[in-house]
Amino acid sequence: MYDEQQRPEQHGPLAGFTVGVTAARRADELGALLQRRGAAVLHAPALRIVQLADDSELLAATKQVIDDVPDVVVATTAIGFRGWIEAADGWGLGEDLLQRLRGVEVLARGPKVKGAIRAAGLTEDWSPSSESMAEVLDRLLEEGVDGRRIAVQLHGEPLPGFVEALRAGGAEVLGVPVYRWMPPEDIGPVDRLLDATVSRGLDALTFTSAPAAASLLTRAEERGLLPELLAALNHDVLPACVGPVTALPLQARGVDTVQPERFRLGPLVQLLCQELPARARTLPIAGHRVEIRGHAVLVDGALRPVPPAGMSLLRALSRRPGWVVARAELLRALPGAGRDEHAVETAMARLRTALGAPKLIQTVVKRGYRLALDPAADAKYADV
Repeated sequence: MYDEQQRPEQHGPLAGFTVGVTAARRADELGALLQRRGAAVLHAPALRIVQLADDSELLAATKQVIDDVPDVVVATTAIGFRGWIEAADGWGLGEDLLQRLRGVEVLARGPKVKGAIRAAGLTEDWSPSSESMAEVLDRLLEEGVDGRRIAVQLHGEPLPGFVEALRAGGAEVLGVPVYRWMPPEDIGPVDRLLDATVSRGLDALTFTSAPAAASLLTRAEERGLLPELLAALNHDVLPACVGPVTALPLQARGVDTVQPERFRLGPLVQLLCQELPARARTLPIAGHRVEIRGHAVLVDGALRPVPPAGMSLLRALSRRPGWVVARAELLRALPGAGRDEHAVETAMARLRTALGAPKLIQTVVKRGYRLALDPAADAKYADV
């Protein structure tokens, strides 16, 4: 029997799980955090950030801010605000711009933007704890915007209703375009990420920006995979977002997401460390404690990588633990196996070898295979 006190092999809390990363920025940092905790990572940037090909719009907006100082400046992203200051420096207008901004009410959408503002030697007047543009809009409308001049640093995606609501309230709004989100130049990795999600080759899919989520949904729609993607995210693949703003495109499609309390990469990874092991199936089999993860199995706490075909068989057996599953049914569970039941025997032999405990799976002559569920657990799973 498994001794709860025995020390298992050392592995991270995400060992045996595969996590998709859609981030364009800070993807290496997020990937490293996940890998240090044992996860396999599949990265495909769902978009790219490009500087405006023609920066005449940004130059014109910067000169307008300098010549006709606004009452309020809304900074929406750290990278965008930094890019604006750097561009102004390049034109020899950096100090003039900063001098004007020192006497202006500056609103920051969130903590990262606050950091960029302070790094420029400025101080923000207010920032919402939610990092929500809706909360920024509510504050401005409560203050009253009639007759006020408001500059908004745009962040590559439309701000639905934000500018329109300000103008409807009587404000003069100046957009400051710094960069735009564009689809990735190489769409291949995104398509592979979509295929892996739809085929349940991922255990979780992470999002760190709303444009990335919207871009992935758009690409799925272009390929005719949107229903399959939504089904996977609603049932088998955990969608994890860094915060509520990032989750909006998914929520608009009816997808529930998980989010950390603090909208940062570290808490996002910690959330996955809690959620994914909690979703894994754990069974008492042949005197062992067996935990079935995405591409590996923990047998008495020891990590056992399992080939994809073997995982397909194991999942099919675990749906009815202790019950005999016919070879024909197991054959249907094997991806691309065709009609030869010999493929089941080959995959089963490899599965048993990978598990390192052959007695976990019993052969029932002329009928099929079953997990050797411990007798004490039979009643619990009798009606599964």
